[in-house]
Amino acid sequence: MITVYIVLIGVLFLLAISDLIVGVSNDAVNFLNSAIGSKAAPFKIIMLVAAVGILVGATFSGGMMEVARKGIFHPQQFYFAEIIIIFLAVMITDVILLDLFNTYGLPTSTTVSIVFELLGAAVAVSIIKIYGMPEGSKDISVYINSGKALGIISGILLSVVIAFSVGAIVQYITRIIFTFNYKKRLNYFGGLWGGFAITAIIYFILIKGAKGATFMSDETQDFIHNNSNLILTVSFISWSLLLQILHWAFKFNILKLIVLVGTFALAMAFAGNDLVNFIGVPLAGFESFKAFIAQPGADADQFLMTSLQASVKTPTFYLLMAGAIMVLTLWFSKKARNVVKTTLDLSRQTEGVERFGSSGLSRSIVRASLNFGKTFSNIVPEKIKTGIEKQFEPLTSEVSHSIEDAPAFDMIRASVNLVVASILISFATSLKLPLSTTYVTFMVAMGSSLSDKAWGRESAVYRITGVLSVIGGWFFTALSAFTLAFIMALIFSYAGIFGIALMVAIAIITVYRTHRIHKNRETKKELTNQIEDIGEKNIVQRCNLTVSTMLVDVNNYYQEILDGIIAEDLKQVKKVMKDIKKLNIDTKELKNSLSATISRLNEDSIESGHYYVQVIDYLRELAHNITYISNPCHDHLNNNHKSLIDVQIEELMLLKEKVNELLMTIQAVILKKEYQNIDQIIIMQHELIEIIASKNKKQIKRIKRMEVGTKNSLLYLAILSETKNLLLNAINLLKSQRDFTKYHEKKNLK
Repeated sequence: MITVYIVLIGVLFLLAISDLIVGVSNDAVNFLNSAIGSKAAPFKIIMLVAAVGILVGATFSGGMMEVARKGIFHPQQFYFAEIIIIFLAVMITDVILLDLFNTYGLPTSTTVSIVFELLGAAVAVSIIKIYGMPEGSKDISVYINSGKALGIISGILLSVVIAFSVGAIVQYITRIIFTFNYKKRLNYFGGLWGGFAITAIIYFILIKGAKGATFMSDETQDFIHNNSNLILTVSFISWSLLLQILHWAFKFNILKLIVLVGTFALAMAFAGNDLVNFIGVPLAGFESFKAFIAQPGADADQFLMTSLQASVKTPTFYLLMAGAIMVLTLWFSKKARNVVKTTLDLSRQTEGVERFGSSGLSRSIVRASLNFGKTFSNIVPEKIKTGIEKQFEPLTSEVSHSIEDAPAFDMIRASVNLVVASILISFATSLKLPLSTTYVTFMVAMGSSLSDKAWGRESAVYRITGVLSVIGGWFFTALSAFTLAFIMALIFSYAGIFGIALMVAIAIITVYRTHRIHKNRETKKELTNQIEDIGEKNIVQRCNLTVSTMLVDVNNYYQEILDGIIAEDLKQVKKVMKDIKKLNIDTKELKNSLSATISRLNEDSIESGHYYVQVIDYLRELAHNITYISNPCHDHLNNNHKSLIDVQIEELMLLKEKVNELLMTIQAVILKKEYQNIDQIIIMQHELIEIIASKNKKQIKRIKRMEVGTKNSLLYLAILSETKNLLLNAINLLKSQRDFTKYHEKKNLK
């Protein structure tokens, strides 16, 4: 039996490594978004700073490990076999849940997931114990540390409100002091702001966090504790003077230093607070196993885990190993960048392609906020109102024409996000409260975005929908974590080793499938990334590529739809309709991003913008045309109507061939920019339209002679009509693309 438990402990550690990978992918948003969003430094420098912060912070995490051992349940009431069941249920659930959230780019809380998983699994095992021992206690509080659990949960939920409020208030005050044109005011207040920010970080990371550090001696900790006020005073004065002198003498960028130090601090606070979420449970399982084998001949079903009540000092080696895995994940995980992008999209100062749609609740919130704003505006004196509005006037002189170069927000907001989040998280760590770093950093970022007027009327409804989606995901995390861990603990209790093997296999399959889903989603995002890359230099090249690619797609879908209706292959038609739906989404995104794309063009590019709008309009029309061809074909087959007659099939086969020839000729001309033969293409189009008119007349004759039914006629005429519209729009697209390209060539010659 010992061998089985050795294997299970091995499984726990493998799950710990997996959990570290998926957990860091999710939590990377906590410490990367401010530095990346403000472009405070090159990406590799930001990652290096965060990596060092994680490694240092990992050694501060020792004191937090007790949460996994005795924070949620009373270990002395459980036998060794039951403890292992609880820990396995928790780890398998955690890997599945976090990987699922990472795949869809939603930041969730690793702290909430681990707390509710421990609670769910412990409750399941407790219920089995209560009903399995008639003479035992029927009170579940004997087994569950309900007071501590409620304290942790309420602390996590309260942190959402506090983080949002503090982030909003601090950002509002900071913006009034510095304005968006902050470079002038940094000459006077930069040193003080830098001194305050760095001192706050030093206080909460070093002084409050020192208690949990495994590498720090008791004498050092006592010295820091007894001289707190002196350290703070010296730090504030020293940093303020040093930074102000450096700024005056060498134009030193104070904000960049604050953002990088803040990134280091937040990565450190994250590792100190959240490492327990990933390795706390496996380490507790390992400690349980060591206590069990220390008693030779002990029965796993009778050996009470009183040893877990004792305080523990986690070996620094384990913490550093976990930190190293987290650092490697941070560097190589694409999912981590996916989650970071969600927060940046919701806190971006400028407009752009919105990630989330609109919802009834978000519309109601925006409407209510506008009404409240109007009422409040009537109360505030005009002078005060004008003065405050002046402080919030955005800069218009430094507009970047490349979305790649433009930061999502400035370094004033980035520094506020980092300082406020670091203070809140480190303070919670010092109290041994596993406060959710995700909730805090996300809500601080959202609060500062609101104060900074990043949620304007053009984007507010979409941003609020995004925030509500993320918050809804948090509640879903809690519910699903509790439920899944509860169910798994029941399965393991009754099915034993077979149940464990089955659930481990399911976890592996789930992670593999979500990896595939993520890969597909990344492929779909390529168009959005291309849209955001469009600028003055590459607009023609990007447009040529987009148009030629979509023409090939439209032609392929047309051929496949007609093949499907001729062969009465409903499955093929359904498959093509999915592709057409994606085409419509892509063209809609292009249309929605018109304003942002045109704003990135030079001032003298009015004609260029006009032609670009025309090209996108005709692409959108082509997508509509192919949709209006596919829908009747699908309905006809889905309702099992009669197939097309032989003569109609022959006519459609000819049409297929001619449309393919025309669209591929247009595509080649656009790709090669050989517009001298455009007249021949127009002649080809006219001939094809005459063929369609001829087929139309033949169909009318067939209707008169009662050779075809009503449904057949509706389908056939719809195909002919939309094919004609498709050809007209294709030629208009060709002409617009020609004008667009020639205008740019002339402009470049000048």
